Amino acid sequence: MRLPRVQLPDFVGAAGAVWQRTPTWGKWVIGLAVLVVAVLAPADSVGRIMAPASDWKSILFFPIAVYILLAVGLNIVVGQAGLLDLGYVAFFAIGGYSMALLGVDQHWSFWAILPAGIAAAAVAGVVLGAPTLRLRGDYLAIVTLGFGEIIRVTANNLTFTGGPRGIAGIPHPPSVGHVKALQYGVLDPKPYYYLTLAAIILVVFVVRRLENSRVGRAWVAIREDEDAAQLMGVPTFKFKLWAFAMGAAIGGMAGVVWASKVISITPDNFQFILSVLVLSAVVLGGSGNLPGVILGGFLVAWLPERFRGFASHRDLIFGGALVALMIFRPEGILPSRRRRAEMEEGQAGLGTLGAADVTAEASP
Repeated sequence: MRLPRVQLPDFVGAAGAVWQRTPTWGKWVIGLAVLVVAVLAPADSVGRIMAPASDWKSILFFPIAVYILLAVGLNIVVGQAGLLDLGYVAFFAIGGYSMALLGVDQHWSFWAILPAGIAAAAVAGVVLGAPTLRLRGDYLAIVTLGFGEIIRVTANNLTFTGGPRGIAGIPHPPSVGHVKALQYGVLDPKPYYYLTLAAIILVVFVVRRLENSRVGRAWVAIREDEDAAQLMGVPTFKFKLWAFAMGAAIGGMAGVVWASKVISITPDNFQFILSVLVLSAVVLGGSGNLPGVILGGFLVAWLPERFRGFASHRDLIFGGALVALMIFRPEGILPSRRRRAEMEEGQAGLGTLGAADVTAEASP
């Protein structure tokens, strides 16, 4: 029995409709305004409002900027291709350990480690995807969950990864000239925030171009109905593998940047809960819609810090806020037009996990 949906004034939907009618030049102006706000975000005056009980500049880098970068990467897998990945933290860990091992043992520069970490994570995505992407739904989710735990447990038991003690003494990125915002050290998190912001801008540009390409259209076809896409000539396995590799590469990038700031890492930094939080950001913001996913990543990272003054009750408030949003906005805060239509028809889901597929399987 389906519960009646609570109807509230849809200010977000109205804003989305206005956005759709906005001309291209207007969208560019709004995008530049958002970028200016992001650049000015580390200001102390902003921090006193956004996180009065925390070090705003530190949380602006981690978790906020890092979560947004991870959410954009996971959105390729979950939101675009419709593949439920519960082990995304594994690729974040591979990027982090790439930075630690190559920086500490091989004395590589950050700028050499960054592409190496991205490549290592992408290869891991292909290695995971090649034997498992013929699975669907719950089975794929279980396999990816296991992969995330395998990476963490393996790092915990290997000697060259430092075992449970991890790796310390990770080098920072080299400073650039005498610009204060590009002086990478231990105390000031602002340069790392700007580095992550640059990575987010680059990734968003690439992902947006992919969405409007043949690859993006193939991902959407696979998400909506994989069997129909295959019958129409779409090489579904190849494009699902591309989705896993692209998402993993972005997760590896986030891991490299994060590890360059924290100096030391341990296997406990890569718990399953991180995968859950990033997936929550994707679903909460609006699966398949980049602006929504970015907003979801921001909220999932920022809300616990905003409620830090409530001490042990902040997790309860944070969880209640997420539950309320899922009750009143089950399609996400800023859903894509397609997902919004699916929710109104009662057939929304993540690819093969959609209600339409479940109904078809349950019928005689």
